[in-house]
Amino acid sequence: MESLPHIDNTPESEREWHQALINLARYLRSPEGCPWDQKQTALSFARYHVEEGREYVEALEHGDAAHAREECGDALFTLLASVAAAEAEGLFTFESVLQCAHEKMVRRHDHVFGETRATTPEEAIEAWNQAKARERRPRED
Repeated sequence: MESLPHIDNTPESEREWHQALINLARYLRSPEGCPWDQKQTALSFARYHVEEGREYVEALEHGDAAHAREECGDALFTLLASVAAAEAEGLFTFESVLQCAHEKMVRRHDHVFGETRATTPEEAIEAWNQAKARERRPRED
């Protein structure tokens, strides 16, 4: 069997582990990968992600850290697998998802990164809701 860098080399950092996991999701969808994964779509993986998310919540609710870690990993992987499928389907790229999420979280945390600061959780929620409402207003040119 040929060497597979995404499984044969143990990552040494969080960044490398993250890259290894997205590479694995992409590889499983490749012609050399898994027939089941190849047949999945962004939508089908997203549905699995919802189920894995529920299992993660249940593990947290039960206070079982080891099980929560496992279920969090499952939820993360199914989300990355959905992204890999979306890339293959031409919907979007992983990089565009990361950029969009980063921009949105900075924008929605105007109470952290903007002029006005929230000092309580309630103020933070109010600021978040205001930012969200501004995004939903029709744009006036």
